[in-house]
Amino acid sequence: MATNTYVALQSTTLGSAAASISFTSINQTYTDLICVLNMTRSGAGNNLGLRINGDTATNYSETYIEGDGSTALGGRNSNTNTMRIAAIQGGFGTDLATVTIHLQNYSNSTTYKTVLTRYSQASTIVGTSVGLWRNTAAVTSIELGTFGGANFGAGTTATIYGIAAASVGAKATGGIIYSDDTYYYHV
Repeated sequence: MATNTYVALQSTTLGSAAASISFTSINQTYTDLICVLNMTRSGAGNNLGLRINGDTATNYSETYIEGDGSTALGGRNSNTNTMRIAAIQGGFGTDLATVTIHLQNYSNSTTYKTVLTRYSQASTIVGTSVGLWRNTAAVTSIELGTFGGANFGAGTTATIYGIAAASVGAKATGGIIYSDDTYYYHV
């Protein structure tokens, strides 16, 4: 039987402006994490960043590409104390921006952690990035922050989802598909 692989683990909605959003004591029984952030911004600021397990050492790097409809740019940052995961342009203000962060193999304790991010704000920017946290520790907490003077605006929501490993195996495609607790049926 098909299973739901996205499981909501933690969620928060800001009642007032805040400099950061943290998720702690992250459940370790999933393979990947997805964090979905729907945000507004309060005040002038900088880029949106991610810190893992409270690590403020220079263990982060990222490569990004983004555009605003008329120009595109890209760049790379290495050996930083925060992973840049999205650009905050001239001002999100009350315009909603959406950021999706995928932390791969977060509970694995033998590999560095890869982070894939997509972000957009209809009136300003769209972009994507890939980042690396050079540490093999399992991810037990994440902090999202503007790390530059701005705050997340009131009403900003953030949710993290655990992604379960689906043991589906090979299966046929096509036809009308039915399933029970054991089998898939194609008609």
